[in-house]
Amino acid sequence: MKHMSNESGRFSDKVIVTNILNGNIQDFAVVVTQTEKLVAQIVRKMTTNADDQKDLVQDIYLKVYQNLPSFQFKSKLSTWIANIAYNTTVRYLQKKKIPIIGMEETTESKFIATEDAEFDTIKTEAVDILTKEIDQLPPLYKTLITLYHLEELPNKEIAEITNLPEGTIKSYLYRARKMLKDNVNHHYKNR
Repeated sequence: MKHMSNESGRFSDKVIVTNILNGNIQDFAVVVTQTEKLVAQIVRKMTTNADDQKDLVQDIYLKVYQNLPSFQFKSKLSTWIANIAYNTTVRYLQKKKIPIIGMEETTESKFIATEDAEFDTIKTEAVDILTKEIDQLPPLYKTLITLYHLEELPNKEIAEITNLPEGTIKSYLYRARKMLKDNVNHHYKNR
């Protein structure tokens, strides 16, 4: 929860990890519940196949459970889990030879323009177009935009999740936003 101070968050991380390591397995379900939205965001933004997504999420939580004894409390537990989610998904993409940044830019627009859109649907449509255009971005850009703009995580935390320097994240976010803007403009031009 956002209103918890960092210290109390860190404290409850310590309690919950200690409980799990002492054999209190149901506390692991609590951890899953607290972090599954963030993990799902990363997995869904990086991969498109639903079966793969399910396998990845299982794989991620298995790794979390196996590596819990080595968790050092240097970051929030959720950040550490998000880092495992990110690394696991990147390895999966590498195995499948799917580039995480350099996808071919698609010039043709993949959207059906609605004819004579009523004024009140324009806003909804704009949000839909934006969402669809975010989905067209390369996996890494899509993930950074989601973590920064939708999850509202600070660059420092995104850096811990992705193992990328903050400067790199800033420049990737800049590129991702530019690509997004160009794609959205392109979409409206071609209507």
